[in-house]
Amino acid sequence: MKKLLDIFLGVMTALGGFVDIGELVFMAQAGARFSYSLLWVVVLGTIGIIVYSEMCGRIAAVAKQPVFVVIRQRMGPALGMITFIASTLVNIITCAAEIGGVALILKLLVGSGPVWLPLAVALALIGLIAVLPFRWIERVFGIAGLTMIVFFVAAVAVHPDWSTAARDLAPNLPRIHGHEIVLYGYFIVGILSSVMMPYEVYFYSSGGIEEGWKEADLVPNKVNTILGFSLGSVVSMAIVVLGAVVFLPRGILPDTLGSSAMLVGVPYGRIGITLALVGMLTAVAGAATETALASAYNFAQYFDHAWGRSLPFRKTPTFDAAWIITFLLAAILMMLGIDPIEMVELSVMAAVVCLPFTYLPILLTARDPVIMGKHRNGPVANALGWVFFVIITATAIAAPFLLVATGMGSY
Repeated sequence: MKKLLDIFLGVMTALGGFVDIGELVFMAQAGARFSYSLLWVVVLGTIGIIVYSEMCGRIAAVAKQPVFVVIRQRMGPALGMITFIASTLVNIITCAAEIGGVALILKLLVGSGPVWLPLAVALALIGLIAVLPFRWIERVFGIAGLTMIVFFVAAVAVHPDWSTAARDLAPNLPRIHGHEIVLYGYFIVGILSSVMMPYEVYFYSSGGIEEGWKEADLVPNKVNTILGFSLGSVVSMAIVVLGAVVFLPRGILPDTLGSSAMLVGVPYGRIGITLALVGMLTAVAGAATETALASAYNFAQYFDHAWGRSLPFRKTPTFDAAWIITFLLAAILMMLGIDPIEMVELSVMAAVVCLPFTYLPILLTARDPVIMGKHRNGPVANALGWVFFVIITATAIAAPFLLVATGMGSY
């Protein structure tokens, strides 16, 4: 019974960290611009994050090595430091976007908010992390994230064209031409990056070590990644479908978080909007928490400092200072008046450049028989790992061009 409970809570945790502000922005815009035709990218990214999350969870259980220890060992001092600096900047920018998103959602729920609201959000999350045991940090946001299922319920209620949606689960190119092809490429990269954000594997592998995973936890690890990320993917695809049905026929290009909440308001009115905002609040707050902790994990692991929320503060001073500073820097950025939507688009496109340097060391370690023994990658895991490494490398190369060519997707 305990093992079943752990699996259930693990699935909920994966869901709580999957749908963040990046998904909310890119999925709604993708549906509004290209109907169902980008659903296949969500499927592709979901398979990718499942493959690599299962690997890093397996490495955590067998070798007791979190992702940034693996990166430091495999990439060497120079590339390891570049990866550390780039991932830290992306984590801070992403955390800022999430903090700003939480503040915006709170304003939508209560009607207004002071300029220092992002700082209040950051301090509230700092207090929550300081008080809750690690296991419950995961579970509180994971279980609360279940409210995001309201988007799936709403997608069913608006009666989409299921046959077209099913067809577009396979790779396709809609009937577009000229600059629209470049914009379509921008959304491919943006969606793939938002689904496979590096902080997800940083947090997931470190969390496995925090919870003392052993070889006996390899099956729950596989179940958690497959079911949890798949459930999150269903919610993301529902947002694409809602954007296609609600926004596309009306010529609306959503550019605020409130627009995403309005999608649920079409079939369910004010109650639906409120439920959507509550779901978005918990999901985005959970993503902010995971990003800040991921930033601290990376710092402590790269410089070989003691780390872990399961340890008392006096034993992990630099680790705890790192996640607190990440929250505060994120809040300050948002108090400067930067638009969270612009910030998240920048963070998602910047994150894709970090993906090859994050995922290659995971793949090399997971297939290493000396480190992993009988639990090394099998032929299928190896093949999928290399296929997705090629895909993310190609998207990393294309991302800067697409970012400039489309003005961050604005035209």
